[in-house]
Amino acid sequence: MLSSCGGTGGSAAVAATRPPATVELTPLFDPPVTTAPPVTVALTTIAEAPEIVQVPVEPLTEPLVAIGRESGAGAQRAQERLLELGFWLQNPNGDYGVTTRQAVMAFQKYAGLPTTESVDEATAAALSTAAFRAHGISNEGTLIEVDKTRQLLFVIEDGVTSWAINVSTGSGVPFRERDKTEWGKWIWGDARTPEGIFTIDREYAKGWRPGDLGEIYRPKYFNGGIALHGAYKIPAYPASHGCVRMSTPAMDFIWSADLVPRGTTVWVHSQG
Repeated sequence: MLSSCGGTGGSAAVAATRPPATVELTPLFDPPVTTAPPVTVALTTIAEAPEIVQVPVEPLTEPLVAIGRESGAGAQRAQERLLELGFWLQNPNGDYGVTTRQAVMAFQKYAGLPTTESVDEATAAALSTAAFRAHGISNEGTLIEVDKTRQLLFVIEDGVTSWAINVSTGSGVPFRERDKTEWGKWIWGDARTPEGIFTIDREYAKGWRPGDLGEIYRPKYFNGGIALHGAYKIPAYPASHGCVRMSTPAMDFIWSADLVPRGTTVWVHSQG
């Protein structure tokens, strides 16, 4: 059974005896009806994508130096470079905070480096010499691309990648946990984030939303109870019940910039 991450309609809360053959799923709220037109997008594989849109950037004339996770002028330079390369973070103010660590991790995943969350020597060198902004493998359309192999999310606008964001998808590990909303019931699943082409069909804007597997932050659902959502913990590896986790500031950014309205296409793949 596929799991949800604590939201509506994806996981079955059942008694701890044995799973019934059929489980009726009751959403915690009525999903809003979307009238957005379907999005048509040409999706390519790596082998079929010789014309991926790459946006060039200039290598730094004054290379970055290793700063670890130290805040200050060096951190600000690294933040500005991450933004220039398309790795989202909240504010290039020199504070080596949550979104900077997430952006560094996203860059390290993208560049094939150890995910230390620190600007070490290898990361500083790779940031300094990078010649292109981050990009997904979609070369047409406006969509969200979730790369399960690299554990990255790409915001694609008119065929060009706007942002890369660190995420954590389903662990793939079977689980059995107590229902967080109804005493004495259990939830089980295999914690997978299914691959395919989906559409954002409902959302919850008000903050933390309670659900059977715990609270999730400002979710945007694209496959039953599976959603893009904010969370406090976004490790370097797949760790969720099936949803696509990102930092809570990154989720706030997606909402404030209206990057993923209802009707947006979400492509989940393992081709990275």
